[in-house]
Amino acid sequence: MRTSRIPGFYKLPIEERLRKVVEFASLHEDDIELLRKWGNLEPKIADIMIENVIGTMSYPLAVAVNFLINKRDYMVPMVIEEPSVVAAASHAAKLTRESGGIDAIATDSIMIGQVQVVKVHDPAYKRILVLEHRDQILEIANEKDPILVKLGGGAKDLEVKIIESPLGPMLVVYLLVDVKDAMGANAVNTMCEAIAPYIQELTGGRVYLRIVSNLADRRIVRARTKVKKDVLGGEEVVEGILYAWAFAAADPYRAATHNKGIMNGVVAVARATAQDCRALEAGAHAYAAKGGVYRPLSIWEKDENGDLVGSLEMPMPVGIVGGATKVHPVARVSLKILGVKTARELAEVMGAVGLAQNLAALKALATEGIQKGHMRLHARNLAIMAGAPRDLVDKIAESMIREGNISYARAKELVEEFTYKS
Repeated sequence: MRTSRIPGFYKLPIEERLRKVVEFASLHEDDIELLRKWGNLEPKIADIMIENVIGTMSYPLAVAVNFLINKRDYMVPMVIEEPSVVAAASHAAKLTRESGGIDAIATDSIMIGQVQVVKVHDPAYKRILVLEHRDQILEIANEKDPILVKLGGGAKDLEVKIIESPLGPMLVVYLLVDVKDAMGANAVNTMCEAIAPYIQELTGGRVYLRIVSNLADRRIVRARTKVKKDVLGGEEVVEGILYAWAFAAADPYRAATHNKGIMNGVVAVARATAQDCRALEAGAHAYAAKGGVYRPLSIWEKDENGDLVGSLEMPMPVGIVGGATKVHPVARVSLKILGVKTARELAEVMGAVGLAQNLAALKALATEGIQKGHMRLHARNLAIMAGAPRDLVDKIAESMIREGNISYARAKELVEEFTYKS
């Protein structure tokens, strides 16, 4: 009887792990060969990045062009599986160039760590006591990372809050750490672990969680741009974009998809540079709901000339040192292509890309509809899946679009027809 209970699986060599997976899942030889194609990530690197590795999975790496951010030109690496995203970002970036591109500014790289204290009999009194010992707590934290402190970072301040929970009041210490050019989760977690015993001693309570928060609302990027109405296609297009944004501002169901469009751009750059995409997503969506109602991360308005102006504000906890960013060879190449020198600059680029991606989506929705561009690329994908030779992919895709029948079955039929004719 097959079982997934395999003691010591993580200790096995990659090939032995793969053999066990093959037996468990009855994989074919073609499947095995695919898993043995390591691409641009060597097995030894993959095996130290995560546990139980048996192979790698490739995604397309593209570059978005036309970006002028803070008066500097960028080619932006993007890794994503969704059709039309890169083309849309490049198109929107071109539209913004007419008015000087996109301006973006990121705040200092302040991350938040939380130390949870429960069973405190006099939380208001103990809150003041902890604040009185601020300097000692920061000193304990900074002893854990002297290099970060030497670079000008480290624990800078703390806040103490009393939070009501289903299990009663909790005293929570918020440790504010400048992590400089790192994403910073590991540094913050280490500092929280270090200060926990002292906080427990001060409060007489019981410390449980000691961990970074992914709502990085002290590490914000703000981006803004203007697009002239004539460049967009006239006043009617501007109005359509404003109504599309207003819909998102009024309805969380629409806002979720609106913000997903922003994250299409942000996460594509994050993947290319090996950032923590889950942290970015969690922080962005939590920030969108910080007022108690889920809202768009961007705002679109009309200026006194009738031109479109847009702005975006969101957390952007990214790094250019440490973690997978320095381990993955393609991430290192992506950072070279971008040419960013600091984590703040990377955050500014990613904020600008998010705003441009949002502009592209709203313009498509307000004019031809978002589906047209998606379906064109979907038709090409179906043609490739159906076995179309490279020189016939576009012809078969165009035929399906013309017929209004974009399906795998029709793609197979057209492959046979075109192949027979040739």
